[in-house]
Amino acid sequence: MSLFDKFKPLAEARAGLVRAGAGPNAVPPVATPIEAVHSATEGTIGGRRVILAGTNNYLGLTMDPDVVESARDALSRHGTGTTGSRMANGSYSDHQALEQELAAAWGWPSAMVFSTGYQANLGAISALAGKDDFLLLDSDSHASIYDGAKLGNAQTVIFRHNDPANLDRRLARLGDDASRALIVVEGLYSMMGDQPPLEEFIEVKKRHGAWLLLDEAHSFGVFGEHGLGVAEDRGLVDEIDFVVGTFSKSLAGIGGFCVSRHRELELLRLAARPYIFTASPSPAVIAATRQALQKVIDGQALRERLWANIHQLYAALDNLGYRLGSDRPGPVAAIVLPDRQAALAHWYGLLEAGVYANLMIPPATPKGTNLLRISLSAAHSPEQIEHIVEAFGELRRAA
Repeated sequence: MSLFDKFKPLAEARAGLVRAGAGPNAVPPVATPIEAVHSATEGTIGGRRVILAGTNNYLGLTMDPDVVESARDALSRHGTGTTGSRMANGSYSDHQALEQELAAAWGWPSAMVFSTGYQANLGAISALAGKDDFLLLDSDSHASIYDGAKLGNAQTVIFRHNDPANLDRRLARLGDDASRALIVVEGLYSMMGDQPPLEEFIEVKKRHGAWLLLDEAHSFGVFGEHGLGVAEDRGLVDEIDFVVGTFSKSLAGIGGFCVSRHRELELLRLAARPYIFTASPSPAVIAATRQALQKVIDGQALRERLWANIHQLYAALDNLGYRLGSDRPGPVAAIVLPDRQAALAHWYGLLEAGVYANLMIPPATPKGTNLLRISLSAAHSPEQIEHIVEAFGELRRAA
């Protein structure tokens, strides 16, 4: 027996995906190597130039000249890394400036920057919900939310996905202890592309005196007048206690944040292990994020282009008869397919047509669904969206 024996089923499953596709020399449909990136929406995969439609680059800022120049300038002035944590030797004035700018965007008193979006959830959730507290998680929560629950010591309760009545019943069982309960929901669920009934969740939260953390990782930059997310779009910002987000999607970098209307968020700097015991983001990342943040806040034109692409693709897929993961259009279009073989065939078919998408299959998906996931970008041209639609049309006709 070896320490590695337990991984054999995973290795066999991954090899099986390639065998089921197009043979041993096929491009792998998971962890697909992108050999070159030519623009925010084009790259080379398997020696072929393709449209990148699976990168979460919602506003297309990864190649924005101002963002790139900000990173280059910080690299020249401050070097490649901080070499330490914020609590030891890695807290630069630019980290603090970014936190002040994030807090100002919401009009709230406090924000914390983490090294990744994953760590932002890990740190915020594990520190906020302690030993004598309660954590109520939507069943379709991202892995980082579940892992935050594991890292903390709170009693964790799972409620049915997007079901305020189910949450209400579970909070009612806590009685007065609900005042020490943290509810966690997402602004946009990345697998199915669906959104929460946020107004109803807030009503339930207020009725029981609980707290609400909203993960806007996939909705930040896309929804709302200033791109702050679903809460801003629905006029509910001041009803939320904590917002968690990531730099790796609309902000075009890597890192994460937690922002709050409660000044006491600052206390988490003394308790959140994923904040304390990890190196802080590099100066280049922070500089690029600060530049991108301003473009998000001022980015109404970018959002208009993105939403034009969203409506074009959703309407076309609907006309082609595809089942979508959400009837509410958004930057993620999840195409639900009947089984793994159909999903694989679509993934390889799209790549053959010059379109890179995401293959999402169990156990990564909710309810055992098999999906193709398209991430739309403001940088996609109408012609590229039309090319994606034509590729789906060919696959539909061939089925």
